[in-house]
Amino acid sequence: MQFNQLGLSETVLAALAAKGYSEATPIQAQSIPSLLEGRDLLGIAQTGTGKTAAFMLPSIDRLVASNKRAQPRGCRMLVLAPTRELASQIADQARHYAKGTRLSVATIFGGTSIHKNKTDLARGVDIVVATPGRLVDLMDQHYAILLGIEILVLDEADQMMDLGFIHALKRIVRDLPSKRQTLFFSATMPKSIRELAGQFIKNPVEVKVTPEATTAERVEQHVTFVAQAEKQALLTIALRDESIDRALVFTRTKHGADRVVRLLAGNGIAANAIHGNKSQPQRERALGEFRSGKVKILVATDIAARGIDVSGVSHVFNFELPNVPDQYVHRIGRTARAGATGLAISYCADDERPYLKDIEKLTRQKLVVQPLPEGFVNEAAKIKSTRAPTPMSRDEQNGRNGRAMQHGRPGGGQRHGQGQRQGERRDDRPRGDQQQRRHDAPRPEANGEARPRRFDAPQGEQQRGEKPRNYARPKGKFHARPARPAGAGGRGR
Repeated sequence: MQFNQLGLSETVLAALAAKGYSEATPIQAQSIPSLLEGRDLLGIAQTGTGKTAAFMLPSIDRLVASNKRAQPRGCRMLVLAPTRELASQIADQARHYAKGTRLSVATIFGGTSIHKNKTDLARGVDIVVATPGRLVDLMDQHYAILLGIEILVLDEADQMMDLGFIHALKRIVRDLPSKRQTLFFSATMPKSIRELAGQFIKNPVEVKVTPEATTAERVEQHVTFVAQAEKQALLTIALRDESIDRALVFTRTKHGADRVVRLLAGNGIAANAIHGNKSQPQRERALGEFRSGKVKILVATDIAARGIDVSGVSHVFNFELPNVPDQYVHRIGRTARAGATGLAISYCADDERPYLKDIEKLTRQKLVVQPLPEGFVNEAAKIKSTRAPTPMSRDEQNGRNGRAMQHGRPGGGQRHGQGQRQGERRDDRPRGDQQQRRHDAPRPEANGEARPRRFDAPQGEQQRGEKPRNYARPKGKFHARPARPAGAGGRGR
């Protein structure tokens, strides 16, 4: 269906034409007419299906048609997103679609100046895109007033539940007017999410674009069984393929992402990491270089990846399988966007086979087994050892220093007078070896002998450094302490 058949205004259609969009996606075609009527909506759709335009386009038309002004410290439309990156991308699209109107757009999320957030809200904003945590902070300080909201959008609701935002969401909803339009979107719809939706929406139109918890059909999915210690070498070999336009590599932990980046750099492959320990400027720089193609490899954790909407991602590598199968769906959804095809490759160690089984059960399909490349053993031997020490990046060193200062240790985790990194010891032996060394010497009790007391040795045979029993301090340079009087609070000498 064409956009001009959905009842949108000429202003919005012009903004779509400027981006080269003329045909609506399924979720847009099913959602926009009902949203223009003011109905609540429950949308089940994965990322990359065009749901941002599905709720933003009709909302802009409704805001313009109502012709109201935002109250000071308030807004008219509130969009809640789980991550900073997703909030930033939604705001960018809102600004483009509202270019022909006078609607204002602002973002509110952590890692940025809270003073700027207060300034943006002071005069009132038409559209605010926020993460729940920072918004609640502003509400508690009375810098955000939500009584004038006409439209509420909850995007990626399942991810907000996973991140523990449920209490923040309930706190926000308590301050909202009861008369409003609410749009609720989630990639999956288990019972817990549906119960949460029931607290926000009333008599909604339900739009279901894809079957629940299924993967994109255009993604070709492979799995390679490999030992955990060999994953780095296998990834390094795979990323040397020149046919890779842009690749996302997923790890389960933040430190694991940093380690993959360091080891790739040690083998001449440029990559950036994006995760919760990175500052907002670092995250924006990494995402900007990935989007522009300056750095073609981005290593991410599941939380940070929710906001990555980059066209041209040809490959997704699951360096470590997620222990929650739903996360696999979101990971591979980063490729095969906007009608393109993509390839998802998972590395599965022996202890990850249960995770693979859960994923195949959820997606209702078997992953194609891809064997190790020919000559892998010889190629892996040429690659820099995964156990070789690699220097920390400046971002990681800054993060280590910051954590050390939080625990009251100045010097970036170093001990006073030592140039060692935190956790290292001057003796290279493991702690167990050091302890064993202290206990290796035979103890007298073990041989049936009594342990000698310090002053039991006869005079003249005392051990070096010991004083004889009748030792007296010499007079002269060292004067004996004078005797205390008997009535001075103690016994005399």
